[in-house]
Amino acid sequence: MSKVETFRRLHRNRLPEDPLVLPGPWDAAGAQVLAEAGFPALATPSAGVAASLGYADGQTPADEMFAAVARIVRAVDVPVSADVEGGYGLSPEELVERVLETGAVGCNLEDSVDGVLQDPREHADRLAEVRSAAADSLFVNARIDTFACGVADPGRAIERAALYVAAGADCVYPIDAPPQVLPLLRAGIQGPVNVGAKVGEGPSPAELGVRGATRVTFGPGLQRRTAEALREIAARLR
Repeated sequence: MSKVETFRRLHRNRLPEDPLVLPGPWDAAGAQVLAEAGFPALATPSAGVAASLGYADGQTPADEMFAAVARIVRAVDVPVSADVEGGYGLSPEELVERVLETGAVGCNLEDSVDGVLQDPREHADRLAEVRSAAADSLFVNARIDTFACGVADPGRAIERAALYVAAGADCVYPIDAPPQVLPLLRAGIQGPVNVGAKVGEGPSPAELGVRGATRVTFGPGLQRRTAEALREIAARLR
């Protein structure tokens, strides 16, 4: 079985209290630690990778992001999905080619630019082109940025999700959705739903699963928690 099919199967038939938990490595060493801990797959966070390379979130050059993802993929045997932000201005064909060159089996694509939501139908058309270029070789996770952009109405996220799923997205990710609206989102969205969690606070992955999450990711949370631990160690060393 290919890694991408293994990754797809990990999203199927999940019990509510057992969502797929995908921690986010920002470098090869961290990826190895997480794989050795027993996680069946990983999902890189663009903000965490950016920090590891000395960039602000959203400012990583495409070549450096793809190179970082490739190093992470080479370091582990489990499937890895890559956060490729808005696609770096690449055509759908180029984007798919670059992601596949890293060895990643999936990608996140967001539907806002610089905090401004894109037209959902135009974004759905782009997702359809990515799906067509990738065929079955990539698991496409369509990020929905309505909540992150200040649109609190869950209906707007559900509308976008319907367009993206129809365009061929394998999963949708209403980032920053409040936990209390997850049951409503779950009821209105077809297919897997990615929910973001905070490391060590807020609802647990199991609780998020009961509320409707198919899979749980942490964005740059692990990288930031690790950086904080390093600051504490450095302070003690001084």
